Amino acid sequence: MVEALRTPDDRFHGLPGWDYPPSYVDDLPGYEGLRAHFVDLGPRDAVDTYLLLHGEPTWAYLYRKMIPVFLQAGGRVVAPDFFGFGRSDKPVEQAVYSFDFHREFLLRLVEHLDLTGITLVVQDWGGLLGLTLPLDAGFARRLSRLLAMNTGLAVGVSPGKGFEDWRTYVASHPDLAVGALLKRSVPTLTDAEAAAYDAPFPDASYKAGARAFPQLVMTEPDMPGAEISRAAQRFWAEWDGASFLAVGAQDPVLGVPAMDRLRHTVRGAPAPLVLADAGHFVQEHGDVVARAALAAFGQTTPD
Repeated sequence: MVEALRTPDDRFHGLPGWDYPPSYVDDLPGYEGLRAHFVDLGPRDAVDTYLLLHGEPTWAYLYRKMIPVFLQAGGRVVAPDFFGFGRSDKPVEQAVYSFDFHREFLLRLVEHLDLTGITLVVQDWGGLLGLTLPLDAGFARRLSRLLAMNTGLAVGVSPGKGFEDWRTYVASHPDLAVGALLKRSVPTLTDAEAAAYDAPFPDASYKAGARAFPQLVMTEPDMPGAEISRAAQRFWAEWDGASFLAVGAQDPVLGVPAMDRLRHTVRGAPAPLVLADAGHFVQEHGDVVARAALAAFGQTTPD
């Protein structure tokens, strides 16, 4: 049995822009006894299902400005919290967290919910993991479209000094100040919104997952996840689905150059929508991105 902490529910009450009811599952194969949180909104029989995957060190709250747009378009929206984040349980030992631990969770959750017509919506680690999911044939059959923002595939090469500095910073700050970090990256964020990003973490003991993610990035060719990420490059090079890319230009690590690389990886991907004033957490401009993506996919939403 994995020792894990569970953030008290009252920390999630009254968060600005977030009044969605929680859904939970605690019996996924391989994760029995660990409770995972997700929001599951819109019609279950919708043609389009938007699977929203967050990154480090956020949770499903990151997508609060995109969710209404996808719902207005008639879609089903599923936004899970990785273990260690949001309302999902948080294993105490950092060694529990691994590339496969997170990736298999996503595959099992998609199977549990029997999602179809998936528009895969990813950012940061949501992409490092999510972009490898189609290597599973069952997931590939469920996949329809891709919307990627400030992310990529980690194939065993360091993203550069900016990332290495970030990795070192997190390792030396075990009680990572999540809300303050978001506030620095997104100056328009209100204090209450910044506090919502802090909500999952009452203290440093809840932050093993946030500490682990930077260390897991595949910066060497033999690190776990690098080989399947290289295989994923080949998948996306042959893929024939629709895609849309957006990028916050102020991101020093996964900004315009990184998204240009992803564009050249994904067959038929258009030039990214560049948000000049946005940074790594481009979802804080998410309504603009979501509407642009739907328009590119040939869909419209009410104003």
